[in-house]
Amino acid sequence: MESFTTTVALIGVVIVVASLLSGALERAGLPLVAVFLALGALLGPYGLNLLDIGFDSSALHALAMLGLALLLFSDAVTIDLKQVRVEKHLLWRLLGPGTLIPAAIVTIAARFILELPWPAAAILGAALASTDAVLLRGAFRSGAMPERARTALRIETGANDVLLLPIVVLAILALRAHVSGDPVPGKDIGRSVVGLFLLGPLLGATVGWLGIVALDQIRSKLGVRRDYESLYALGLAFSSFALAESVGGSGFLAAFAAGIMVSSQDVELCDCFLEYGEATAEMLLLLTFVALGTSLIWTGFSILGARTIVFTVIALTVRTVVLYPVLKGTSTTERERRMIALFGPRGLSSLLLTLLPVFAGVPGSEQLFTVACLVVLCSIVLHGGGITIFLRRAMQRANLASAVPAGVIAPSSAPEPMPRTAARASLPIAESPTQTTSENDIRITIEEMLRLKEHSEEIIVVDARADRSLRRDDLKAAGAIRIDPDHPVRDAKALKLSQNATLVLYCA
Repeated sequence: MESFTTTVALIGVVIVVASLLSGALERAGLPLVAVFLALGALLGPYGLNLLDIGFDSSALHALAMLGLALLLFSDAVTIDLKQVRVEKHLLWRLLGPGTLIPAAIVTIAARFILELPWPAAAILGAALASTDAVLLRGAFRSGAMPERARTALRIETGANDVLLLPIVVLAILALRAHVSGDPVPGKDIGRSVVGLFLLGPLLGATVGWLGIVALDQIRSKLGVRRDYESLYALGLAFSSFALAESVGGSGFLAAFAAGIMVSSQDVELCDCFLEYGEATAEMLLLLTFVALGTSLIWTGFSILGARTIVFTVIALTVRTVVLYPVLKGTSTTERERRMIALFGPRGLSSLLLTLLPVFAGVPGSEQLFTVACLVVLCSIVLHGGGITIFLRRAMQRANLASAVPAGVIAPSSAPEPMPRTAARASLPIAESPTQTTSENDIRITIEEMLRLKEHSEEIIVVDARADRSLRRDDLKAAGAIRIDPDHPVRDAKALKLSQNATLVLYCA
């Protein structure tokens, strides 16, 4: 009972702290990961000694497995397949030589510097070639990152785990055989290959497709609340994972396949998931960081030595050294190439991949996790610090731009008050089934908007669609201004929108 109470308290603390600090950390450009690792250390034996989560913790096992599945699903949902087709030559380089060559080099370094057996070295090489989306979320949300660089990094962080996970799973079989001295049974290899490359993806895609078909039918006939659509997406992620695991398939690749199916078939659900469901996914991932931060991740410092320092330097620099020349000859600019090559943090995905052999009970696999912890901690300092500097500089440039926005003439020297998010028109509007009951938020039809204009109302049409929907639909309202839904206050200040105007927003 005490363990259950502690777990519930931990979940509550993570949600409360993440919510309260989200705005301040975004403005400061600090990664949430570092804050929650520190929170874990505070709660762990090095701090208040309230928690000490080890490898045998069932809570850690569940968090790690579901966290990796949800990470793969959410990354797949955020992939814009239209942009994948446009940037396919760039992405092939990222996911081909840009991922596999660093994995191979780190594997060789682990074999000869750390003197690990080849299967263990392969697990470490694949895990440390995985770049982390959690540390990059702040940069993705920033408008300062070039679109092509953001697209490339999003797809790399979302898809490289799909290439690396099979390497880890097959290497686990080889490592178990190496430890026991027995050859790997052919049926085990065959079962793993079928589960990884056929059963898991097929079941995941089927769950995703059936889920979208069912949602479309219910939505058109009965209607579905938008907030529940985000929960529906989470349900598809967990259902696909559980179904594949129950029949011997890869639940992780099933979750990724389900996310790809959702991404390709239902834009509205994708945007809904990004608005709310992604926050839920992020909370689970941050909770995993707190759990690891109580004691396990700090074991990385216990192996500090000449060999591990050299290995860590290689693991953190090899991607940049390989990727920068690989990207030459693509459509990227010099600045985009530098940004893509440098922004490759190792984080939760690397830790979760090295936890798989630990949970599989392979003797000696805890050493692989410890080495990964050292690399990840150094990456949080190195890459996390670099991302923080980038975001702060971007924010400074945005503040300067908003002070005197290009192409916008301020109506007066005095700053104008912020506009209402939605203004109720002074003219009575006919009852409509699309109206809401909120006093400050009202839905109107195009005809009703034109009526307001006829009565000399000041109307501003605002395009507040999510970036994903904006990219996929070239049709835009005539005369509409663009406001980023993630940064409405910043954009409204920059555009100096009138407080007396009625803002008509469309987002789908």
